[in-house]
Amino acid sequence: MTQKTLRLILGDQLNSNHSWYKTVDDSIVYTIMEIKSETDYALHHIQKVMAFFAAMQYFRQYLIQRGHQVIYMAINDVDNLQSFDANCDSLIQKHQFTHFEYQQPDEYRLDELLKKITNQSKITSKVFDTEHFYSHRHELQQLFEGKKMYLMETFYRYMRKKHQVLIVDGDKPLNDKWNFDEDNRQKLPNNHKPTPPLCFENDLTLIASSIEKANIKTIGFVDSKHFLWPINRQQSLELLAYFCENCLPLFGTFQDAMAPNEWSLYHSRLSFSMNIKLISPKEVVDAAIETYQNNTSKIAYHQLEGFVRQIIGWREYMRGIYWLKMPDYAALNYFENTQSLPQWFWTGKTKMNCLKCSIQQSLQYAYAHHIQRLMVTGNFALLAGVHPDAVDAWYLGIYIDAIEWVEITNTRGMSQFADGGIVGTKPYVSSATYINKMSSYCTGCYYDKAKKTGHRACPFNSLYWNFYDKHESKLAKNPRIGMMYQVWKKMDVTAKSELLQQADYYLKNIDDL
Repeated sequence: MTQKTLRLILGDQLNSNHSWYKTVDDSIVYTIMEIKSETDYALHHIQKVMAFFAAMQYFRQYLIQRGHQVIYMAINDVDNLQSFDANCDSLIQKHQFTHFEYQQPDEYRLDELLKKITNQSKITSKVFDTEHFYSHRHELQQLFEGKKMYLMETFYRYMRKKHQVLIVDGDKPLNDKWNFDEDNRQKLPNNHKPTPPLCFENDLTLIASSIEKANIKTIGFVDSKHFLWPINRQQSLELLAYFCENCLPLFGTFQDAMAPNEWSLYHSRLSFSMNIKLISPKEVVDAAIETYQNNTSKIAYHQLEGFVRQIIGWREYMRGIYWLKMPDYAALNYFENTQSLPQWFWTGKTKMNCLKCSIQQSLQYAYAHHIQRLMVTGNFALLAGVHPDAVDAWYLGIYIDAIEWVEITNTRGMSQFADGGIVGTKPYVSSATYINKMSSYCTGCYYDKAKKTGHRACPFNSLYWNFYDKHESKLAKNPRIGMMYQVWKKMDVTAKSELLQQADYYLKNIDDL
């Protein structure tokens, strides 16, 4: 009997360069599924759901045009059982498949689900690599075997050497230094107008209608007739080329900067395309390096190195941590935080200008860059003692590029320090000083960035000291923040009391801030 194979393609596995597709075989059928178990496990941004569906539909057409057989299950199809296991079982029985194959999922929950499907199946099965990442799942674990610390910088240097990225003489960093981060922390100057972002004109009206018909609950806003995100490989390559030509020359300098009404700045916004595998990290890194090499007189090296580090270093590192520490990582809560997210996290209706701008931007574009996520929304959530489960759910839902393997390690680890220091060496909290240093949000804000207590005092200021006071037993010995406790101990008793009272008032009235 001839083997008849069913191959499952997940919504974040749209890699047209995968070896699966090099040959056309009539005995192999591919299946792609729009299912409620994926749309409903978190409250997603409407643009995120639409982008996934649109990209999946484009990928179906790509495969069909190249002669592959595809069974596509749309969200409202009558025979769609709305889960991978039920649909796969139904397809195997209906079409009498004798063999099942899939690519390794990037999420732990789907990895476990597909293992369960194959273990319970009566037909044979095989699992393949996604052929996307620079590193394999357990490479970080092997690198740090026997060590207590998992320093990203160590991993980054290892990756640079292994893949010979920006390396000379076999093992030395180009330009004699591994990390040029100190050159990448400038505020956007007054009257500086960044390069306008490349936005696409995709008409996704039909997809929007199908989501509404399926009664999928979402957050955020969308212009379905002018959907701006890339939804296929061609658009993703266009966005990459646009970034290299127009944004890379100033990417590093302003990668941490924030400004009202500037949602894209010099960021590539390629994370969605990479995370669903429309383009590979190697393609992105190679394109950036080639652009730099052809324009060394116009592009300073630190612009390139900072971008490469985000991809070959941070992105791959976060994936390594994820597979090293899951599933226990998803339950870590180092500070034992219990509070709910303020209601205005879902609306952006707060008098704090930095949070209003960052949240409203997130609701409008399903996007915020790393400093907005880390030092504005994440910073406030940590200072307010929000439970990391609630923070995780918000980040996972609201951002178009948020898939758990990269979201949870950034959120629960880097942002909330809920892992107790696995990812970050200190909690990333700040008062208004840092936000004012890196942005123009404080200008015109209802609150006064300079005031620590009293009417209209910036909430970040008192909450900052309240955080350190509350968690002194866990943080006082941390060498990176010991100086803050020295300042706190030298502070006047009355001033300390007023700060804590101010913080207590704000925490009790957090929905009114």
